[in-house]
Amino acid sequence: MAGIKEVLIFLLAGISASISGGCSSGRSQPGNSNIIEIRGIYGSPNPFWNKGLNLNELNVNAVFLNWKGINEKLIERAESEGAEVFAEFPLLNGRDYVEKHPEAWAIDNNGEKVKPASWFMGVCPTEPGFRQFRMMELRGLLRKFNIGGVWLDYVHWHAQFEEPEPVLPETCFCENCIRTFEASAGIDVPDADIKKQALWILTNCDALWREWRCSVIADWVRDARMILKQEDPDALLGLYHCPWDDNDFDGARYRILGLDYNMLKEVTDVFSPMVYHGRMGRSPVWVKENIEWFCNALGTVSGSFPEVWPIVQSYNDPYQISPQEFEDVLSYGSGACSTGIMMFTSNSVAGSDEKTETLKRVYSRLMTNQ
Repeated sequence: MAGIKEVLIFLLAGISASISGGCSSGRSQPGNSNIIEIRGIYGSPNPFWNKGLNLNELNVNAVFLNWKGINEKLIERAESEGAEVFAEFPLLNGRDYVEKHPEAWAIDNNGEKVKPASWFMGVCPTEPGFRQFRMMELRGLLRKFNIGGVWLDYVHWHAQFEEPEPVLPETCFCENCIRTFEASAGIDVPDADIKKQALWILTNCDALWREWRCSVIADWVRDARMILKQEDPDALLGLYHCPWDDNDFDGARYRILGLDYNMLKEVTDVFSPMVYHGRMGRSPVWVKENIEWFCNALGTVSGSFPEVWPIVQSYNDPYQISPQEFEDVLSYGSGACSTGIMMFTSNSVAGSDEKTETLKRVYSRLMTNQ
C-alpha cells in the first residue's frame, strides 16, 4: 500500500535511532513547515462508505477502531484506499470480567468494591488472572489480523476522567495489591481491616504508594509492547491517555490514574492525548495549550521518539460541536510536536456534511501545511 507503509517504516527507523542514542528521525522540526503525516479517524469507516465516500477522497490515511470491529474485509478496503488500520484495545476495562471473576474487582480505601464510572469499570491491575486473560486476547488479535499497530485504551487505575467532574476514587486496596506493594516497597503494612490499612498506607507511605501504582501501569504497557513486537516487530504501540497536566485535579493523573510519563515514554511508540475539550468542559484553545504543555513535558519534538498523535472531539456531547469548533481543535491538535492527528468519532463527522467537508479541507491542508 502506497503512502502510510512508507511513513510507518520511517517512523520506526526514527524510533530505533532514538533508542540507540539519537533523538531525531530526520523529519521536519516544529514550526509552520511541519507536515502532519498521520491523518486519522476513530471508528469504523462504514459511515463514510455508506455515503459513497472513500478515505483517500477525505485525505484520511489511518483508521483507528475498537479491536472487535476489525475484519479482513474492512482492512482490505481501507488499504485499497490508502489507509492503515490500527486497533484500539481496552487494556483495563473489564465490566464483564469482574462480574464473572469477583476477585478482580477493585477495592477502594473504605474496603468497598468500586462502583462503575460511567462506561468504565476498571479491573484491579495486579489480579494475575485478568492479566493473563487480557494478554492472551491481545496476542490472539495480532495473530488474526495484519494491522499497523495497537492503541491501548483505559490505561489507568479505576477512575473516569472524561467528565467535567471526574470520578477519582482511591484504589486498589485488595489483599493482592497490598501484598504486592509490600514486596515492591520493602515495607510491612500492619495487620488490620482494609480501611485501616489504606489509611496507614496513605498516611505513612503515600509517595511510595503513588510511585508503585505508576510502575504497575507501566508494566502493563511494557508487557503489551513485548507481545506486540514478538508478533509484529514493525507494528506500533500507541496509548490513548488522560491529557491532564501535573496540576489538574490536584495532580490526579499521577496520583489517582497512575500515569507517569517518564515511565511510559520508554515503552510507548506514540502518545495520543484524549483532548476532548467539550466533554471535559474546556474551550477549544485548551487543546492547543495542552498539546504544547504535553510536548514540553514529554521532552519531545516533531520527528523524535516517542511520537504524538492527539485525538480531538467531533461528537456532540454534552453539546453540539460546530464545524468551526471542529476545525479549530483539529488545527490546535496538530500543532507543537504533533506528527499525527485523529478525531472521535467517524460517525459524528459522517453524519454532518459540513463536518465532513471540514475534515477533508483541514486534512488536505495538513498534508502540505499550506
